[in-house]
Amino acid sequence: MEEELKCPVCGSLFREPIILPCSHNVCLPCARTIAVQTPDNEQHLPALLQPRGPAPPAAAAAAPGPGSGPGPAASLDSECAAGGGVDHADKLSLHSETDSGYGSYTPSLKSPNGVRVLPLVPAPPGAAAQRGAGPAGSSLTCPQCHRSASLDQRGLRGFQRNRLLEAIVQRYQQGRASAAAAKCQLCDRSPPEPAAVLCEQCDVMYCSACQLRCHPARGPFAKHRLVPPPGAPVPPGGGDGGGKGAGGGRKLPTCAEHDLENYSMYCVSCRSPVCYQCLEDGRHGKHDVKALGAAWKQHKAQLSQALNGVSDKAKEAKEFLVQLKNLLQQIQENGLDYEACLVAQCDALVDALTRQKAKLLTKVTKEREHKLKVVWDQINHCTLKLRQSTGLMEYCLEVIKENDPSGFLQISDALIKRVQVSQEQWVKGALEPKVSAEFDLTLDSEPLLQAIHQLDFIQMKCRVPPVPLLQLEKCCTRNNSVTLAWRMPPLSHNPVEGYILELDDGDGGQFREVYVGKETLCTIDGLHFNSTYNARVKAFNSSGVGPYSKTVILQTSDVAWFTFDPSSAHRDIVLSNDNQTATCSSYDDRVVLGTAAFSKGVHYWELHVDRYDNHPDPAFGIARINVVKDMMLGKDDKAWAMYVDNNRSWFMHCNSHTNRTEGGVSKGATVGVLLDLNKHNLTFYINGQQQGPPAFENVEGVFMPALSLNRNVQVTLRTGLEVPQCVKQPKLPSN
Repeated sequence: MEEELKCPVCGSLFREPIILPCSHNVCLPCARTIAVQTPDNEQHLPALLQPRGPAPPAAAAAAPGPGSGPGPAASLDSECAAGGGVDHADKLSLHSETDSGYGSYTPSLKSPNGVRVLPLVPAPPGAAAQRGAGPAGSSLTCPQCHRSASLDQRGLRGFQRNRLLEAIVQRYQQGRASAAAAKCQLCDRSPPEPAAVLCEQCDVMYCSACQLRCHPARGPFAKHRLVPPPGAPVPPGGGDGGGKGAGGGRKLPTCAEHDLENYSMYCVSCRSPVCYQCLEDGRHGKHDVKALGAAWKQHKAQLSQALNGVSDKAKEAKEFLVQLKNLLQQIQENGLDYEACLVAQCDALVDALTRQKAKLLTKVTKEREHKLKVVWDQINHCTLKLRQSTGLMEYCLEVIKENDPSGFLQISDALIKRVQVSQEQWVKGALEPKVSAEFDLTLDSEPLLQAIHQLDFIQMKCRVPPVPLLQLEKCCTRNNSVTLAWRMPPLSHNPVEGYILELDDGDGGQFREVYVGKETLCTIDGLHFNSTYNARVKAFNSSGVGPYSKTVILQTSDVAWFTFDPSSAHRDIVLSNDNQTATCSSYDDRVVLGTAAFSKGVHYWELHVDRYDNHPDPAFGIARINVVKDMMLGKDDKAWAMYVDNNRSWFMHCNSHTNRTEGGVSKGATVGVLLDLNKHNLTFYINGQQQGPPAFENVEGVFMPALSLNRNVQVTLRTGLEVPQCVKQPKLPSN
């Protein structure tokens, strides 16, 4: 975690960190160092990019302060003067609009932390006095992403203070101090002398004598920063920058714009905490704001969720490292075994094999060294990624422990993105070994004696693929669709040309092929609702078909969730509310179907009448996919429907009207449709009461929910409903 707590400019732990607009952090003293000031309407170029010629008087008069080493800009100027000016520009990194995306050509230097930063360049006269005020033309370039930010009249005070990071750094320093006693680490006395200083770059504590002897303030140590050792008393006035109150507790964070107001809201548009006065002043008046506590909890939950993904990948990486180390041992053992077998075969071929034995041993050794090198490279790469992820995890956990909502929200968005990017670095195949422990070589010892001089290794014959592994965490069901995912074992190197996915009929019948191809993810639609399916998969290549995987059991939904289908609806049908509400732009009846198809089981759905004008005759029911869509539902032989007005209803199929029943619909009424494919009948309900007898008997095949209406009616579909258990007595049909 220590890497997360170091400033990218000075390489030391953060001191008074501020948050730049790009969400990166930098120390306030370092920010003053890398700030660049330019005259109005003119870009100030650093010295290395100025035209060659005599130095201006202001530049010639510039000199480092007493007691300090030459700064970055001075060092480069001297090197350029000695080596011929800009011919030594390889010491710089020039970032243009083409390669960096920000600003114009800007030279940069490497900080002690390895990040390129802007050099300190000579500023125009009078700029030093106004640097804190931030005159027009001042800018600050982020040392990590090189994005420039202009300073307003407030100067560096315009950037928010990262109190959360400051508190974590302080807690980290206290923990490090408690872990190691403040004793000189280079004393040969027993016991060692108390430490007087701590070098932040060397991370070593010295007493006064050892510091003068081993760490003088000259030469390569001149730029090192010596600070009081952990646990040393803080000098008066040198506290934590106002982070704690007189009573020892942390102050409530106050607004940067209004010192007397505490943060109480979070502006979603600006992604920053605001106070009540900020809303009153109008700057955030029209922005989307949330309560500070609610936004804090929401962002903390998002960070925790993203952190869980990185934690899972870190666990897999640890297991993968163990696997790779075991692979090293297996390669060593298999290599030794293979060498012994090879020596035995070569010795059995008497004198004629002696000349070939050394060559064959050399090939085995090269193969083993190649495999070992590949595995070691993979171990080093994976260890580096794991260390970075672990450090980020520890830092995020410390952030989550903080109870400062505004401070947390200042960095939460950037931190969430970093965690997500860290999770995405574990791409597919990153946790799979690149080589196997097996040596796919064999020695053909059968040829005749005259062919001994042509003996060489041959590739082992290709074998059938191993058993695929079902990824149960990715297998799922939705409505009457199932999705299956699988992968090959990590140490399998036999080629795979494709996969065969098999599924039974939902009643325990025989398996049938439903997919053949190279993909490892497949979705099967159009299955029965409330049914249990068994699925299995196998792989194949040129050598044959491999064994089946384990069988996975998948249960489709008990009830159907569906909407109106815009792709198959008549063009006059108007859908809204996520395709759950339907009306029509024509006075003629038009048909719209649902997105679900039923061929088995019992299904129930309802349609709520939102609008009912001028006594139209909407029709509700079921239909085939090829039903006629420009006339009332039920007038052809592809639909079974009940059409109803405000007083009575009729059942209709093939334009045959039957079973007139009293009782109609009005605005606010609910029409229920019960399709029982176990008993092969269709029943209708109005406001929870069965409308007449079962409408149709002996219905078989594949049916889709259907509706016909005109512009005087609007209905909303309700799905995912349980089948009604208690049914009221039906109305008697009128004569």
